[in-house]
Amino acid sequence: MRWPDLLALREPALRHPVLILESDDWGADAPARVNAQAEALVQLAGLLGSLRDGAGRKAVMTIGLVSGILDRQRLGEGGAGGRLTLDHPSQAPVLAALRLGVAEGVFAIQWHGLEHYWPQALLTRRSDPEIAAWLAGEAPTESLPVSLQSRWVDAAALPTRPLPAAAIRRAVQEEAALLEKLFGLVPAVAVPNTFVWNDEVERAWFEAGVRFVVTPGARYIGRDDAGRLVADRQGIRAGEAAPTGVHYLVRDVYFEPARGHEPERLLAGLAARARAGRACLVETHRFNYLGEGAAAARQALRCALEAALERHPDLRFASSAELGEALLRRDPAWVRTPSLAQGWARLVA
Repeated sequence: MRWPDLLALREPALRHPVLILESDDWGADAPARVNAQAEALVQLAGLLGSLRDGAGRKAVMTIGLVSGILDRQRLGEGGAGGRLTLDHPSQAPVLAALRLGVAEGVFAIQWHGLEHYWPQALLTRRSDPEIAAWLAGEAPTESLPVSLQSRWVDAAALPTRPLPAAAIRRAVQEEAALLEKLFGLVPAVAVPNTFVWNDEVERAWFEAGVRFVVTPGARYIGRDDAGRLVADRQGIRAGEAAPTGVHYLVRDVYFEPARGHEPERLLAGLAARARAGRACLVETHRFNYLGEGAAAARQALRCALEAALERHPDLRFASSAELGEALLRRDPAWVRTPSLAQGWARLVA
């Protein structure tokens, strides 16, 4: 038996199927896009609030929050580029929609980065035609080259380089202060942009109050000269402790209706994880719920959630922070000893 298989057998097993919707990239945006994003959040909050699991819990979407973006106007006026954060008046509709969703119990804020890039790396490449066009327009950060969308690495050139530990610490402290100002607390869960981060980031997060880090089952520390992700950890399991103090969660089901994903994709992922006694953390990004395809994407999400409730009457909706706390406490309302069938399902997954 391989060592990762032993870790799989030690992973806590859940008493009920658990479904967690995780959606990244919401937050600060170009002013021209703010109203559309706020309306998308309101629509999603209404959808989630209309559904209940067998225990009466509302559907929850975690919000991987990006709380700042480059102030393109200042850049265009010849400055070095300032920052628009979610507390800026131009961002008020988005912040109001997020706070409303949190108050209604359908949004759970997660730490995704002050920006969805490392600002100095982005500005170092401002003379590149692709980057210059992005800086001159209103396009979202999702349209940047994927290597530049990593916050916790210097991606000004490939292969990427680690950031100085002192710079990481300062940035995390700045982000924590802003998040506490916006929502009254530092989120317990962090989601690294593009899943690129390292020990220095984990330590700084933990010191700021983060308890759980969402992973795809691996940790990537940068990109090679071809832009491929470079991992220093594989086979991460839900609830696994890191030497830095945080614990890991695993998100490995992808539901992006804008890319042609049908509800059955989410449902198959949920069924497989329920058999193994694992939570189903579903990745579904902001871009699905904006623009021309937004209504179709919301309908696909509704169909998936309604079918999940029908197929799994004991399904539980939850946030990632709730799951993490239940795993740490081995809460008997959530966790039980894995059955033989669940152990086998984990080994062959």
